Amino acid sequence: MLKNILSLLFAICFVSVSQAQQFKVLLFTKTAGFHHVSIHEGVDGVRALAARHNFSVDWQENASVFNDKQLANYDVVIFLSTTSDILNDEQQAAFEKYIRSGKGWVGIHAAADTEYEWEWYTKMVGMMFQVHPQQQTAYLDVVDSNFPGMERFPKRLLWTDEWYEYQKPFKSDNLKFLLTVDEKSYDASTNWGGTARKGMGDFHPIAWYHNYDGGRAFYTGLGHIGAIYSDQTFLDHLYGGIYWAATGKGIKK
Repeated sequence: MLKNILSLLFAICFVSVSQAQQFKVLLFTKTAGFHHVSIHEGVDGVRALAARHNFSVDWQENASVFNDKQLANYDVVIFLSTTSDILNDEQQAAFEKYIRSGKGWVGIHAAADTEYEWEWYTKMVGMMFQVHPQQQTAYLDVVDSNFPGMERFPKRLLWTDEWYEYQKPFKSDNLKFLLTVDEKSYDASTNWGGTARKGMGDFHPIAWYHNYDGGRAFYTGLGHIGAIYSDQTFLDHLYGGIYWAATGKGIKK
């Protein structure tokens, strides 16, 4: 009997260890402005990454989770196409404290169209959304292949998305760029609010990362179209950002 009990306990311990997850993710999708329908595919995509790469994901739209006690459960927070003002002053303070404790943040697409009046946040994002032309196909160029998840990208890749033009000057001078979009390969002109614009010019970043205020921040402007979240190249790119932001690992020396 004792032998059977010990065998059972060993089996339970073995299963627990073998199923231990690498890290914990808070996936946040609250919108107070435009709501991207692709958020639903995005949630499915992140959940698929969690199943494939053995991490846990907790999907929330209620900002009350942004308090010291609950944030302590997570290694990285993902803002998936959030928009406008989504956190109050107390929640913002809790999130700042969370990042300063050495944790990570990942922003996808409209995360750059969020909390314009929160200066700390805009510096963490690095560049904030300004306008975009119509969705169209363009060429992506790889700036840095040494970041995790960039292995599948060729040096130049044809891609269809909604190409954000970001505000200048950049909010942070410490950004490390991963991808740019070639404005010569698409029509970057738009008339936004009665103001004609022609893009950002020769250097148009679309994905980057940096160490920020004791923690880590990764942003990708890709991800407007729902089908992108089942594209393996994009999923590799996104997981690389999540992995680095959560652990600080993966950058080639």
